[in-house]
Amino acid sequence: MGVGFVGLGIMGQPMALNLARAGTPLVVWNRTAARCEPLRAAGASVAGSAAEVFRRARVVLLMLADEAAMDAVLERDAPAAFAANVAGRVVVHMGTTSATYSAALCAAVRAAGGEYVEAPVSGSRDPAEAGELVAMLAGEPAAVAEARALLPPMCRDAIECGQVPGGLLMKLAVNIFLITTVTGLAEAAHFAARHGVDMRSFRDVVDSGPMASAVSRVKARKLVEGDLAAQAAIADVLKNNRLIAEAARASGTASPLIDVCQELFAETLALGHGGLDMAAVVRAIEARTAGQGAPA
Repeated sequence: MGVGFVGLGIMGQPMALNLARAGTPLVVWNRTAARCEPLRAAGASVAGSAAEVFRRARVVLLMLADEAAMDAVLERDAPAAFAANVAGRVVVHMGTTSATYSAALCAAVRAAGGEYVEAPVSGSRDPAEAGELVAMLAGEPAAVAEARALLPPMCRDAIECGQVPGGLLMKLAVNIFLITTVTGLAEAAHFAARHGVDMRSFRDVVDSGPMASAVSRVKARKLVEGDLAAQAAIADVLKNNRLIAEAARASGTASPLIDVCQELFAETLALGHGGLDMAAVVRAIEARTAGQGAPA
């Protein structure tokens, strides 16, 4: 049987392309059919439905936007169809949802005779295109090993995080660092611009300094050049931010920085920038400086 891949968005399409180009016998499906065409050109088989992917694949990788999309693809509202989809399959959840949702889905898949692996990834569009993502694996060892064997074309590393929902909890923890770092860089760039600092020199200092990273180099360039095309979009980052905040509230964990970031990303979305890169959080900071704020 082949390997299935469902969800060909900003991240999913380059991930699936790397699999296809590596010779993986891939069958794909996406709600917007046009997103499948580059995969067809790369040698993948395009299914007519998500259910067809499950029929034709032993391992199915899901890179979907949210829990509603996961449930729709898996047909969780129809028990017989859900069981037909997952029985005898390894379902690999590579997107970002709440850990609570993932744990419940894991139990449902196993009860229906399937196996379930969490493999959320750290990285944005550029690392996805380069096959430089980092996966966080969780699940039963045999199923994790089966999923891990498929990852090299997409991921430069894969870290095992115990049982479900250990992978999702790790992803949320890492995202705190990512979101607060990019927000801090956006505020630094805004401060520099407001004080007349030469912005290309600002970028050079950031790139050369002790805080430099692959993320800071990409986002500093975006902020200086005004290129805010999405690698990780504001709307998606806000969703992840909310998942972190909700998990923090549920566990009684203080999250002061992520709470401020949630306000800023929500304001950026309200200003109409939901499709721009997460570096566009600078727009909310600019609006606060101008005393405008986000629309009510």
